[in-house]
Amino acid sequence: MASQADTVYQPQQLRSLALLGHAGAGKTSLAETLLFVGGALQEKGSIERGSTLCDYEAQEKAAGHSIHSAVFSLPYEGALLQCIDTPGTPDYAAQAVAALAAVDAAVIVIDAQNGIEAMTERMFRYAGERRLCRMLVINKIDADNLDLPALVANIRERFGPACLFLDLPAQGAAQVIDVLEQVDGETDFASVAAAHRALIDQLIEEDENLLARYLEDGADPALEDLHAPFEAAMRAGHLIPVLFVSAKTGAGIPELLHVLAHLAPAPGEGNPPPFLRGAPDQTVEAFAAQPDPQRHVLAHVFKVQVDPYLGKVSAFRVHQGTLKKDAQLFVGDAKRPFKATHLYRLQGKEMREVERLVAGEIGALAKVEEIVFDSVLHDSHDEDHIHLAPLRFPRPMVGLAVAPKKKGDEQRLFDVLVKLALEDPTFVVERHPDSHETVLRGLGDGHLANKLERMLQQYKLEVTTRPPTIAYRETIAGQAEAMHRHKKQSGGAGQFGEVHVRVEPLPRGAGFVFVDAIKGGVIPGVFIPAVEKGVRQALAGGVVAGFPVEDIKVTVFDGKTHAVDGKEIAFVIAARKATIEAVKNARPQILEPLVTIETVGPESAVGDLSSDLGARRAHLTGTDTRGPGRVAVCGEAPLAELQDYSSRLKSLTGGAGGYVVEFSRYAVVPPAVQQQLTSHFHLREEDE
Repeated sequence: MASQADTVYQPQQLRSLALLGHAGAGKTSLAETLLFVGGALQEKGSIERGSTLCDYEAQEKAAGHSIHSAVFSLPYEGALLQCIDTPGTPDYAAQAVAALAAVDAAVIVIDAQNGIEAMTERMFRYAGERRLCRMLVINKIDADNLDLPALVANIRERFGPACLFLDLPAQGAAQVIDVLEQVDGETDFASVAAAHRALIDQLIEEDENLLARYLEDGADPALEDLHAPFEAAMRAGHLIPVLFVSAKTGAGIPELLHVLAHLAPAPGEGNPPPFLRGAPDQTVEAFAAQPDPQRHVLAHVFKVQVDPYLGKVSAFRVHQGTLKKDAQLFVGDAKRPFKATHLYRLQGKEMREVERLVAGEIGALAKVEEIVFDSVLHDSHDEDHIHLAPLRFPRPMVGLAVAPKKKGDEQRLFDVLVKLALEDPTFVVERHPDSHETVLRGLGDGHLANKLERMLQQYKLEVTTRPPTIAYRETIAGQAEAMHRHKKQSGGAGQFGEVHVRVEPLPRGAGFVFVDAIKGGVIPGVFIPAVEKGVRQALAGGVVAGFPVEDIKVTVFDGKTHAVDGKEIAFVIAARKATIEAVKNARPQILEPLVTIETVGPESAVGDLSSDLGARRAHLTGTDTRGPGRVAVCGEAPLAELQDYSSRLKSLTGGAGGYVVEFSRYAVVPPAVQQQLTSHFHLREEDE
């Protein structure tokens, strides 16, 4: 019998799915049960024993939850189910978001006990923005004291009426009853007949011919006639199937496997991947990738991980063509190809070598240094300048300043951080020349702790850490003009440049706009780049508190030069000083980063949690029940006020609380905070 790695599949046999949801919803356990029931595993592993196929790294076993996404697959009823198990902890959300670029459907797993949690809602929203077909799988239906009708009502309230049953639990959650094919039966709640009718009515609305026939004879369409409307309804978001399972007991697992094999979209049945074509200087237009094995190869890299033994491992989805072993491939717009010496299918940590991968398959390459996250791989220059529309990742807001513990390790620290940043689009390394800080930014304390542990364990590099400077920004509230003449004559060639600038505020988030309004050549065109350079220097260094200035328009409208002494350096200096003076006169303001925060804790601690957040200048937006005895407190707070929040939350909830932050916006700081920040800046200037 041929192994799975030897089997050649056709695109119509392939299903690609991401398991998404909040930590603890049971995604990894569900993956294990799918593999076991589907016959791909002889024995089911467990998270407690650290023996699951998807959580194979030492850090994941120690933490008891996923940190990286993991690809696994299993053949079932003629289809190959390719699944990506993703982390549900907000600190590792990048791994889950990146997986959306590789799949046609998002399977969002909901804990029947805890209901819709922070990452459940976030991933449902992200998958919708990506126009993926979505399914909801309610796990742990065997748990005690459940109120499934209330949970379903909450799902429809939050996610809409398109959430319709595909099956229902029965016999005390010991099994489930399909409601697509069956028209009656006994369930633990709800009516099979009503669920069947709602589902059929939704599907026939997608097909005019089916609707006409149904109105004429009143009979349900044949099952084979419902496949195309089912896919159309999911593509349009008119249907979000809801299924019930217990990864622990196996209830509903065969039914879920059957649905994934027969009703999950094949390549070409979901919404097309959002490829775009256009060089940097060209208009960008949509590019339609075709899941046709005979076309040119087009693949997209959704994950890069540096393995201490295998080197760089790049996981990708083939969107078009057939990728064969030893093929010559280009990375993005590169002119020189590389040879795909080895091709792999992934099964957890195992890499199974294959001869080819067709459109719709997920595979991997190892030791190709040119590949980075989000690369597009192709075998013809006809596909140059093609890229996938960028994913919207959470903004890394939690920071940590690091320095090597051992003197002389500065370059080694930089090299290691570059490798870690290559793997993770939400791990950002910043170097601040003014404060001489190397700052790591991530999605949470756990995210950064994981990077520090890898630096120590994998690269044997020790560092010291401390809280970083908060990423404040400066802006202006008014309009002002200023000029500066730089004149230097000290023997030999002199320097002369005069620049007049006008500064105006832009809407929040607009960044920086430079306008050349010089007329009559009073500043020669050759010196305009020097003027812009001086303006940018002034804004980058800050004016009133040493933070970068943004949301500002700077117009150079007048100036003077000298036939002999007009120099580039003179216009850089004059523009910088004129800009600084203009900003000072334009009602400068300091902006601080605000984050949305959702804190979940015991119901008994809600008062303390609300009071503590209020003391941190948070604007509370409400509370929400999250399972038995647990409540979420939601709001918006300044990031600067949350530096010690993790330890404070642990104290207030006895270790039973958790929180999620996500960048919201920049806002003007209160006058007292602005005065404090500007005074610190002036004191620092005096010391220097």
